[in-house]
Amino acid sequence: PAETGIWPGLLGSIWLMTLTLLFAFPLGVGAAIYLEEYASTGWLSSLIETNIRNLAGVPSIIYGMLGLAIFVRALEPITQGRTVISGALTMALLILPLIIVNAQEALRAVPSTIREASYGLGATRWQTIYRQVLPAAVPGILTGTILAMSRAIGETAPLIVVGAAAYITVNPNGPFSPFTALPMLIYNWTSQPNPQFRNAAAAGIIVLLVLLLAMNSFAIIMRNRAVNKRM
Repeated sequence: PAETGIWPGLLGSIWLMTLTLLFAFPLGVGAAIYLEEYASTGWLSSLIETNIRNLAGVPSIIYGMLGLAIFVRALEPITQGRTVISGALTMALLILPLIIVNAQEALRAVPSTIREASYGLGATRWQTIYRQVLPAAVPGILTGTILAMSRAIGETAPLIVVGAAAYITVNPNGPFSPFTALPMLIYNWTSQPNPQFRNAAAAGIIVLLVLLLAMNSFAIIMRNRAVNKRM
């Protein structure tokens, strides 16, 4: 316990959350824009939205099994198996429904008068969305993204299934390298018979909380800047 370290897990979590955000954020916001601004009202759109909201409540272990089947095994020539990118894609699937639902609510909260005024001045639909609707909805979208990332950073079950190492001495150096994450290290330390590992687990929990607070603080600052810029 005195010689154990947290650096590989910390780097792994940073790599994992960065790639997860890069995959999930543009895809989730794009899906929300399509469903709110472009999709016609009908049974198909209602079915898609209902399924998305149901997926937000699916247990995380199910996403881990899906990631194992698709990203680790089926796409092994591309992802190289149990690597950072496989874990990030799995986490992106996990938080994607949350981002879509929150982005839809943020877009829906933008007053219709803004759209009507933009159309009245001759703007196209995309110009209206890009220049008027999205800037007004950014604070709500970022709030939903903060909540989604806060859930992803503490998940352990999907990482166990997709093959994150419980113990590793090599730092991850890219998307295609083996990895571990802080939740995995904490889980491993709490399962050790030596009671002194509980101190290491407690320290790991504190580091995880600090990382979570730092990530959320950055997102909140960006959200407040967007609000001030809009005002």
